Amino acid sequence: MGDRWYVPAGLASVDVARRPRLGLLQAGVSLAALAGIVWWGTRQQKPDISLDAHALRDLSAALGLYAVATLLRAERWHQILLRAGLDRGRAETLRLTLVGYMGNNTLPARAGDLMRVVLLRAPRRLALGSVVAERLLDIGALVLIFGLVVVVRGAELGPVPYVAGAVVLVAVAAALFAKLRVLERVREWARPIAGSTRGLVSVHGAVLLLISVALWLVEASVYLVVGDVVGIQLGATGALYVMALTNLSAVVPAAPGYVGTFDAAVLLALRSLHQPALGYLLVLRFVLFVPVTVAGFAVFVGRYARRRV
Repeated sequence: MGDRWYVPAGLASVDVARRPRLGLLQAGVSLAALAGIVWWGTRQQKPDISLDAHALRDLSAALGLYAVATLLRAERWHQILLRAGLDRGRAETLRLTLVGYMGNNTLPARAGDLMRVVLLRAPRRLALGSVVAERLLDIGALVLIFGLVVVVRGAELGPVPYVAGAVVLVAVAAALFAKLRVLERVREWARPIAGSTRGLVSVHGAVLLLISVALWLVEASVYLVVGDVVGIQLGATGALYVMALTNLSAVVPAAPGYVGTFDAAVLLALRSLHQPALGYLLVLRFVLFVPVTVAGFAVFVGRYARRRV
């Protein structure tokens, strides 16, 4: 438990100097996207969201499906922690998953993931490695799903070139990180973090990738059912497309709840599919953000708020 987040000499001053700039970047990206959405929203017709019995049934189904996706996320993290020797039990993993999502939805830059790392009460770089492994599995699963949609529907979907370009940039950055000698000290510090990531290149990793694909397919069904709530027929590939593009956008530095970036991705995806977006976005935000945030806050207050870390 004694890992104190040691930073190699020379890196600490750089980190301190750049942290305010990173915060400004996150705020700037989100505010720019949000300003564009507000401008766009003022030029749209008022959404007609009918909460009749049929719509309420669909809304309940969407909430249930998202709960299933959350359980799959908790189980995947549990399996990663088991492999890393950091088992805290399934119940604790689920509680921390809820707290993490609460933090991601209310704090900037996915700070909920760091809350999980601290509250896990494990060597922190090893715990952080488990979260990094989760994110890599998410990216891998989302890229596979996005690629499938492109194969089925063709590459005429608007944002496809931008997604492909982003994937190439990430691959180039990873290759440079692995090879450049000047980054040797950074790699040495990050070696404990990379332990869970290296473990993904195995049968165990393949199973985790299948779990990741499954949970994102369940989440895509949430997007599909939300369409039914507001009278939009996305179809299976349309729901997969909107879900994959929206969640790939989450890698962009963002404000709490991905304000701006999430919304812009949903609107861009629906515009590519020639579907009305404002009512859909409002209901989708409620389903994906409100219940899990309330549940995570309740768990945090009831179990962790007075814990010394």
